Amino acid sequence: MELALATLGNQPLIAAVEVGKHLTWQLGPLSVHGQTMITTWVVMLLLIGLTFIGTRKLQRVPSGLQNFLEYAYDLLASIARNQIGEKQYRSWVPLIGTIFLFVLFANWLGQLPLRLFHIPEGELASPTNDINTTVALSLIALVSYIYAGLRKSGFGYFKHYFESPILAAVWVLEFFTRPLSLSIRLFGNILAEELVVAVLILLVPILVPVPLMILFLLTGAIQALVFSTLTASYVGEAVEDHDDHH
Repeated sequence: MELALATLGNQPLIAAVEVGKHLTWQLGPLSVHGQTMITTWVVMLLLIGLTFIGTRKLQRVPSGLQNFLEYAYDLLASIARNQIGEKQYRSWVPLIGTIFLFVLFANWLGQLPLRLFHIPEGELASPTNDINTTVALSLIALVSYIYAGLRKSGFGYFKHYFESPILAAVWVLEFFTRPLSLSIRLFGNILAEELVVAVLILLVPILVPVPLMILFLLTGAIQALVFSTLTASYVGEAVEDHDDHH
């Protein structure tokens, strides 16, 4: 962890705490974390590769990887069905499933495989320990449930929120706090886990970190489940019949 202090002349302007070193790419006026871009593409390629291999020779009686993928689909479909409802969940399974699998693989890769590769600016880590990634995922969730409400009820989706000043204030608060809580929860948990493992590897590099890394595989799966379930629940709230609910 290092403290970076920006200055204007001889006067300190702003202080920022940076955890580790970052490989930075300059894309026009934008500076992006190269490590995050690399690991994000690794996760996407893994998901695409597994899907392609598991579905290229579909069998009526599934076995092997196809059987595992169908089991995974049933699990993801059950998350969407439980939160959104029997009538409308099917069209949302691809989104909920993609969010779950991306967060899961991103969390898991940060525990061991990516630590085997080092770059001059540091080591590769999970994409979800970058706040930019978790904010982007949270904004996808935000746009998705607003779209779901508009598709179901048109602009009438917003009507019940403005029936009273209190409901309007609650809706505005939810609008900001939902993506904020989603992004901070995921980012904070994954960053803390990877910092703990990194410190232990430096102190006792042989056996002690292993049980914790196994435990963090479980918590990484839980974080993926929480993120996807909350996204599905927000979509479910948006598509429910508010008149019947009230």
